[in-house]
Amino acid sequence: MKKLFIGLAFSLAALVSAQKNDIQYYIDKAPFKFGEMVLPTIPQKDYNLKDFGGIADGKTLNTKAFEKAITTIAANGGGRLIVPAGTWLTGPIELKSKIDFHVEEGAVVQFSSDVKQFPIRESSPGKFEVTAPIWGNNLKDVSFTGKGIFDGAGEAWRPVKKFKTTDAQWKELLAKPGSALSDDGKIWWPSVAAKNGEELAKVITKTPGATIDMYEQIHHFLRPMMFTLSKVTNLLIDGPTFRNSPKFVINPKQITNLVIRNTTVHNPKWAQNGDGIDISASKNVIIYNTKVNAGDDGICMKSSGTPKNGEANLQNIIIAECTVNEGHGGFVIGSNTDGGMKNIYVTNCTFDGTDIGIRVKSNSGRGGDVSQIYIDNIEMKNIIKEAVLFDTFYADAPVGSTKESEAAQHSGDKVPYFHDFYVSNVNCASSETAFSFSGLPDKLIENLFFKNVNITSKKGIVGKNAQNIVFENVKINNSTDYKIDSSLKKAIVVK
Repeated sequence: MKKLFIGLAFSLAALVSAQKNDIQYYIDKAPFKFGEMVLPTIPQKDYNLKDFGGIADGKTLNTKAFEKAITTIAANGGGRLIVPAGTWLTGPIELKSKIDFHVEEGAVVQFSSDVKQFPIRESSPGKFEVTAPIWGNNLKDVSFTGKGIFDGAGEAWRPVKKFKTTDAQWKELLAKPGSALSDDGKIWWPSVAAKNGEELAKVITKTPGATIDMYEQIHHFLRPMMFTLSKVTNLLIDGPTFRNSPKFVINPKQITNLVIRNTTVHNPKWAQNGDGIDISASKNVIIYNTKVNAGDDGICMKSSGTPKNGEANLQNIIIAECTVNEGHGGFVIGSNTDGGMKNIYVTNCTFDGTDIGIRVKSNSGRGGDVSQIYIDNIEMKNIIKEAVLFDTFYADAPVGSTKESEAAQHSGDKVPYFHDFYVSNVNCASSETAFSFSGLPDKLIENLFFKNVNITSKKGIVGKNAQNIVFENVKINNSTDYKIDSSLKKAIVVK
């Protein structure tokens, strides 16, 4: 692929032009019709946060300054909000249409560690959640640009499992005032209220007619995602670092035309439920030249709901030239797949130190049709468990799931169906297991095509309930277990 270089350095215009050409290369190469990359259209008018009373001393709360600035810009038809260098302490920020949120290099938007700054709100009738640090609904033309940092103060929210820490890290956690340990001493909680909330949530979230006052009892347990814009047309994230989230870092939902490029996403490896990028039920998405370190899944595709007019709720996705370090999976599908997924293209990516390289997971109650997935030119190393995993027996319903979804796991409703995956040109330098396939007896995993795959692993191929898994030039090196599980022998077709 050709790169555009001018002299010793790119000008900004040249960089944008080169990346547009690079992204266009992947759009043209995609094995499905993607269309055009669409970016937000925002008026070229600048506003400075300082002019709205913002103070970058790391101590003064700037929630009102951000609110005033964003409201003013929106009322004037849109523009660019400049956040200069400095540390800007704040509570939640609600975005509005036609705004470019520009964090300059040296700027840190530091979300408060005071849980009370992020109130419980009724997001839809009868549904309560903690207000996210960055949120907004029903928007058009929004962007986040610049080389600054958004920090979610995740350590104020997250529980930490002892086995994920060093002795020194665990000792440091125990010394924090107001914190608490689980009864078995294996989980550190940032407060007694957060610890107690785990059991209370099992009752409150399933209580018909539960009130906001009831949810206040589990406020500290109900951690927010860091970035949860939803129902947006034309969203761009270009340049910033998003780090240290209470839960998932970037979780845009129901977006049409989303571009994430040149972005860094970082949660520490011990961050509970600390996914990096989770794209939910969106269409026309490009993730390019982005680095992710995660405490859970790295780059993950989710799709809840019922497919509209038979069309998958998540489709037309390109992920190119991205790196995922640590975390539970490099490229991940699931566990919510009931809205359906198709036309996903993952190429020229590196997964280093993740538990699993390619992780495809769901279960009855949250499952749907997932097909036309293309994964090409992937480098993996230091993979702890499986290089490639397909699993339709994934976990039970999490706390907060509806009674309907719990019942569906036992009734056979919303059954995951994984089929027509095309995986080629994959190298894995080390893993515990090369391939794992675990389907359902009445809904097999099928029509998976692997070509030019080279994996070094201790174990070969394990699992059950699959058919028509085609291997063409697939090599498993140094395995002490070359035998294919008996239930998979008929499923594997070697060319």
